[in-house]
Amino acid sequence: MAWGGPQVGRPGQRRTPVEATDDAFWDQFWADTATSVQDVFALVPAAEIRAVREESPSNLATLCYKAVEKLVQGAESGCHSEKEKQIVLNCSRLLTRVLPYIFEDPDWRGFFWSTVPGAGRAGGEEEDENARPLAESLLLAIADLLFCPDFTVQSHRRSTVDSAEDVHSLDSCEYIWEAGVGFAHSPQPNYIHDVNRMELLKLLLTCFSEAMYLPPAPDSGGTNPWVQFFCSTENRHALPLFTSLLNTVCAYDPVGYGIPYNHLLFSDYREPLVEEAAQVLIVTLDHDSATSASPTVDGTTTGTAMDDTDPPGPENLFVNYLSRIHREEDFQFILKGIARLLSNPLLQTYLPNSTKKIQFHQELLVLFWKLCDFNKKFLFFVLKSSDVLDILVPILYFLNDARADHSRVGLMHIGVFILLLLSGERNFGVRLNKPYSVRVPMDIPVFTGTHADLLIVVFHKIITSGHQRLQPLFDCLLTIVVNVSPYLKSLSMLAANKLLHLLEAFSTTWFLFSAAQNHHLVFFLLEAFNNIIQYQFDGNSNLVYAIIRKRSVFHQLANLPTDPPAIHKALQRRRRAPEPLSRTGSQEGASMEGSRPAAPAEPGTLKTSLVATPGIDKLTEKSQVSEDGTLRSLEPASQQSSSDGSPAMEEPDQAWREQRRLSSASASGQWSPTSEWVLSWKSKLPLQTIMRLLQVLVPQVEKICIDKGLTDESEILRFLQHGTLVGLLPVPHPILIRKYQANSGTAMWFRTYMWGVIYLRNVDPPVWYDTDVKLFEIQRV
Repeated sequence: MAWGGPQVGRPGQRRTPVEATDDAFWDQFWADTATSVQDVFALVPAAEIRAVREESPSNLATLCYKAVEKLVQGAESGCHSEKEKQIVLNCSRLLTRVLPYIFEDPDWRGFFWSTVPGAGRAGGEEEDENARPLAESLLLAIADLLFCPDFTVQSHRRSTVDSAEDVHSLDSCEYIWEAGVGFAHSPQPNYIHDVNRMELLKLLLTCFSEAMYLPPAPDSGGTNPWVQFFCSTENRHALPLFTSLLNTVCAYDPVGYGIPYNHLLFSDYREPLVEEAAQVLIVTLDHDSATSASPTVDGTTTGTAMDDTDPPGPENLFVNYLSRIHREEDFQFILKGIARLLSNPLLQTYLPNSTKKIQFHQELLVLFWKLCDFNKKFLFFVLKSSDVLDILVPILYFLNDARADHSRVGLMHIGVFILLLLSGERNFGVRLNKPYSVRVPMDIPVFTGTHADLLIVVFHKIITSGHQRLQPLFDCLLTIVVNVSPYLKSLSMLAANKLLHLLEAFSTTWFLFSAAQNHHLVFFLLEAFNNIIQYQFDGNSNLVYAIIRKRSVFHQLANLPTDPPAIHKALQRRRRAPEPLSRTGSQEGASMEGSRPAAPAEPGTLKTSLVATPGIDKLTEKSQVSEDGTLRSLEPASQQSSSDGSPAMEEPDQAWREQRRLSSASASGQWSPTSEWVLSWKSKLPLQTIMRLLQVLVPQVEKICIDKGLTDESEILRFLQHGTLVGLLPVPHPILIRKYQANSGTAMWFRTYMWGVIYLRNVDPPVWYDTDVKLFEIQRV
């Protein structure tokens, strides 16, 4: 490839503009037969692209325009000859190489959205009026080429003589790449077609990546013009392409035929395509649902894969199609596919390295999030059966595994966000009661119990042995526990002890007084205990026993000192013991067989920065569960006090502003607690239910111990199992659920996270590496 040819020039040489009509010159860029995308990256160094951009802009403009023109011609003709196919591939590799350098320079940003003078097909002047911007021509050509018979899809014709399919009359819905949603026929796998699709999808992803070169701005509304056009009605292949991408991802089975070591003998050419398809799919679905009308869930069905009875959804057709999928068998196909792929890294076999491990679980989590967020029927389907646990267990595995690794903070967040979204639905809490029998190797104590126990044990591990940067997630983790707590029928002793260990750690005076929001964690835990005692007392003797054993913690909270000297003294203690939480006081059993401890990132690992996530008060909206199980949203006014005159379950975020006012900020900007501030929330600690429980049960338990000289727990547990507190506890409070609500803050977080993942995962070739990205910073651990 003659990039450094005399006329385009090497750095330091004078570059002369080359006429666009000089075909002999320009053709040398795409005429080579044996190149790969890696070759193009090696032959066209970054320094040269930048030099041409600065010193000979007209040559760079012509190169781009010519390369797009070749793609358009290939799409028009249908790429019948090998030569045409080669030209299309070379042009697409060249554009993949050059586009990031056009995006990084603000002066060039409008280039692809302008029309090229004299680009009318027949050279006639009158065509210039309606000439398309270069970006649109490029995107439409890529879409056509992705359904090009004998290039990216199987031809349906028997013979090739003079009967090649007419590209214009071709119905691409008959050429969907894989069976699944809306398509029953599974085409013969074809290595060449997969590789060609992959090259074109890489170019498409590069087109969309202009978003990486704009700084994060939550108010930008974030419409990416490339995505917007590609997913509009202008693209006649939008539906078959959306379906092809979704089906290719969900139908993929990395283990193949289950032959051990299979993946070492045959390179799996499907995986790179599936990965690329997943990345293109999540980028096309990057759509701020908070600002757009989302189709309603009305339970109606029609005969098509997409539900036509819903009100017209967003302009973005990919989001629209995703939100209108409604057939049970389609939901089953999607859920099974995502669960199979998410569970793949957990597959432990007796033969080390015998199964292929996929690497694109972060893209799958974003896809699963989008499905649940944009298609409420899908969310209800997921929660309708215990299949949701096939998503839960891999997420808990990733959370537990990544907790010590600074480079995987984004993975921790998305895992927690998905669980927060699921926990807003009653069915999720109910499903957690299913016994946990699969033994995924995790470095957590071995226990016998339910999926709820697994969730609590993993959350405890994250809070007590994760790294500092996870602290903003504590609110979310405990909100999930509160949301599911009214439905948990029977916690194991291990999980009960873990929850009390958290309460003990969070209610030390130095922790409560050392930051303005730390006391919220205590409120969340007390609320979870109250829910279990009020709604699931029978069956939760382990938790009741743990509360009785740790009763001193509740008494200390009730008698929390509020005078300035005591506050000062507590904070002095903190300076001597800066470690926020330790494992002391929490008995750790032996870890599961075959598990490895969570490891920190290797030094030098690259990671991308993330924008801050909104606080839990912005992330969620409170709803009250009515008698019949329906939810009604709570307006702030209804929260002042509950009907029986006792203070309402005071919601931490309600009093935030008030508490900020009461605590004083010293001149240095350092926050410091005051007596008024401590009193403002201490009086609202929801301790009545637990204090009443202790008042009734402690004397009875002590009497048993004295009478029988007992040191044995089992006798006490047996007593608690058969005990009852009916009529002795305060009137049950209404159940409060904090449901995730979409907002522009999380939309921006998802955008930076998603592009950060795509940036780091595309290393061969390194499409964006060393370009001036603005959406996030690239950091080394």
